[in-house]
Amino acid sequence: MTAFNKRVYTLSELAAHAGGEVSGNGDAQISAVGTLAQSQSHQISFLTNTKYKPQLARTKAGAVILHESMKGDCPVPALVHKNPHAAFARIAQLFDTTPAVTTGVADSAIVAASAAVGANVSLGHHVIIEDNVVLGDNVVIGANAIIRKGARIGENTVIYPSVTIYHDVVIGKRVTIHSQTVIGAAGFGYANDSGTWLPIPQTGSVQIGDDSQIGALSSIDRGAMEDTLIGKNVIIDNQVQVGHNCIIEDHSCICGATGIAGSVHIGKHVIIGGGVGINGHISICDNVQVTGYTMIVQDITEPGLYSSGQPAMKNRDWRKNTVRLRQIDTLFERVKALEKQ
Repeated sequence: MTAFNKRVYTLSELAAHAGGEVSGNGDAQISAVGTLAQSQSHQISFLTNTKYKPQLARTKAGAVILHESMKGDCPVPALVHKNPHAAFARIAQLFDTTPAVTTGVADSAIVAASAAVGANVSLGHHVIIEDNVVLGDNVVIGANAIIRKGARIGENTVIYPSVTIYHDVVIGKRVTIHSQTVIGAAGFGYANDSGTWLPIPQTGSVQIGDDSQIGALSSIDRGAMEDTLIGKNVIIDNQVQVGHNCIIEDHSCICGATGIAGSVHIGKHVIIGGGVGINGHISICDNVQVTGYTMIVQDITEPGLYSSGQPAMKNRDWRKNTVRLRQIDTLFERVKALEKQ
C-alpha cells in the first residue's frame, strides 16, 4: 500500500512509534483514526476526557489509546501511554489525508532573478517571489501567495495559498502558515495632531521561530522600530491579531479570535484561551493559562490560571445580577456609613 494514508500498521508498530505499550492483540491491523463513538475495526481512537468514558464500553474501534488507569475498562486492544493525546497526535500524523499544498513550480509563478531558491522548492500558481527573497530547501508555497522583498523562509516550511509575507520578514524552519494570513503588515502606529492621524512608519519586522504554526486569517504586525518576535513551537489559531513589537516566547499557545495589542510580552508555555483581549504593554510570565474571553489589563507575574469572562446563564438571572451590580456603589456607601456609626 502507498505511503499516502494507505499503509496498514499493526498496533505494536504504532505503540513503538508513539512510545507506548500494547495491552491485548498487538497484531491488530490499523489503517485510520476515528472517534470512540464512530470508529470501526480498522481505526484507532483515544480517550483522555472521563466525560467520554461511557463510550469506551460500546466502542467498535480496533484499538484505543488511553492511560494505564483506564486499561482495565477497555473492551478492545489498547495502546497504553502516559499522555494519550500526544500519542494520538503522533499516530494521526501517519494517517493524515491532507493533500499536498502544491508540488513542483507552476509556470505562472514569478520568481525575481535576485531571489535565492533552495533545492526541491514547490511554488503554486501565481505565486510571486520578490527581490532578494531567500527560500530554504523543501519550502512549499501555495497558489497566489506573495513573498515580498528580502523575506527569508527556512527549510521545510509550508505556506498555504493566499498568504502574504511582507518585506524582510524572517520565518524559521518547519513552520506552517495557513491561508489568508498576513505576516509583517504595518503595526498600528499613529500620532494625533489636532485631530488628524499621522501614520508612523513601521520599520521593524517579524521573526517567527522554528516549528511554529500560524492559523488562517491571522495577522502578525511588524514592529515599529524593533522586530515582533514569535518563538519556537508557538501555535497561533485562526483570526488572531498580534500587534507590533509583541514577543511570544517558545511553546506558547494563542487560541482563536484573541486580540493582542502592541508591545505585549508573553512568556514560555503560556496558553491564552479564545476571544481574550490583552491590553498593550502588558507582560505575562511563563506557565500562565488564561480562560476564554478574559480581559487582561495589567501584568501577570505569577504562574497559574486566570479568568474574567462570565459564563452564560439564563437571561432572567443575568438581568437580575446586572441590576445588583449597578447597586454596588450605593451599597458600598451604605456599608461605610454603618461602619462609622
